[in-house]
Amino acid sequence: MSIKADFTQGFVRNHWYAAAWSEEITDRPLARRLLGERIVLFRAPDSAVGALEDRCPHRLAPLSMGECADGGLRCGYHGMVFDTQGACIAIPGQDIIPPTARTRAYPAVERYGLVWVWTGVGKADPARLPRIAGYGEQGWAAITGGYQHHHGNYRIEIENLMDPAHTTFLHKETIGNRAAKDVPVQVAQGEHGLKAYRWIENVPPTPLDRKSRDFGESHVDRQISFNFELPATSFVDIAVIPAGMERSEHNLMHGGLRTFSYKFLTPETDSSTHFFWLHLRNFRQDDVEFEDALRASLEKTFNEDKDMVTAIQREQEETGLRQRTAIAIDRAPIMALRMIDRMIEREKNPQLAH
Repeated sequence: MSIKADFTQGFVRNHWYAAAWSEEITDRPLARRLLGERIVLFRAPDSAVGALEDRCPHRLAPLSMGECADGGLRCGYHGMVFDTQGACIAIPGQDIIPPTARTRAYPAVERYGLVWVWTGVGKADPARLPRIAGYGEQGWAAITGGYQHHHGNYRIEIENLMDPAHTTFLHKETIGNRAAKDVPVQVAQGEHGLKAYRWIENVPPTPLDRKSRDFGESHVDRQISFNFELPATSFVDIAVIPAGMERSEHNLMHGGLRTFSYKFLTPETDSSTHFFWLHLRNFRQDDVEFEDALRASLEKTFNEDKDMVTAIQREQEETGLRQRTAIAIDRAPIMALRMIDRMIEREKNPQLAH
C-alpha cells in the first residue's frame, strides 16, 4: 500500500508559531522565513518586538538589511523608517508620507523566553499560545535557547515526534531502552491533540536516567508519553520511578525523575522546519555541570532526529512516496496529520467549522 508524498498541503495559519528566542532580537533586525513568508523581527525603542513583512513598500528592498534607528526599523536603501505596526513614520527629505507607505505587520508577543508570531488573518488571541507546565515554577529548572534548523517537512517531524517506538533504535545512547522494543503503544485523542504513551515496567534505567539520578542496581518503571497539540507543538512527558512504586501523581512528580521536553515546530518552507526546543526537569535544578551535560545530550538526541528527518525528506522527494507499507505504530502519527488536515480545510472553508 504505497502512499504518495505531498508537500503542498499547506499550513495552519491562524495560530501562534515560535519565531525566535527573545535573546535573538537585539539592536539588529533578524530575518526569518515562517510558513513560506519572509518576515523581519526587530525591537522598538520601548522594547516591544515588531514582526513585519521583510520588504520595503518602496522598492521591495529587504528591511532586514536595514537597522534599528530613528525610533523604528530603518530601511537600508533609502532610509524610510517603519514602526511595529508596519506604518512608515519618517522619510528622509520629505514631510508628506503616502498612505501606501506601509508594510504588513504580524502580531507578535513574548512568552516563555520566545517570540511568537501570528501568521493568519483571524483574531490573534494570546490565550491560544501553548501552555508550558512547570515553566517559572518552584522546583523546576528550564533549559532554554534550544534551536535547530531541520531540512525536512514539518509533517515528517510530527510523525517522528509522535512515535515512541523509534527511541529504542535511533537514540540508543541517550533516551533509548532495548527493553521497550516490544511494549505496545497506546493512543488517546482529545479535542486539541493526542498522545501516544506506554509504561515500560521493571527495566534498567536508560543511560540518561543513570546520569540524572543514582538508581543503584534497582530497576525502574518508566512512562514515556509523546503529546501533540495542534497544529505543531510536541512535548514528551517522561516519568521514571523505582519499579513497583504506586503511580500516583505525587510519586510521579516527587518519587523519581520527571521531565517535560517541548518542541515547537515552525514550518519554514515545504521542505524545512525551525525546531525550537525547551526542556524542564524536577531534579538537580542547581547543578550547572549536570545541566551542561544534559543540554549536550539533548542536542545529540535532536541531531539524530534531524539526520533521520533529512534522510526521509530526501527519499520522499526522490521517490514521490511517503511510505510503501504501514505498521501498528503509525496510528498516532496518522491521527495527528489528519487533525492538521482538518484544521487547514476549515481555514479554507470556514463554514465547515459550524
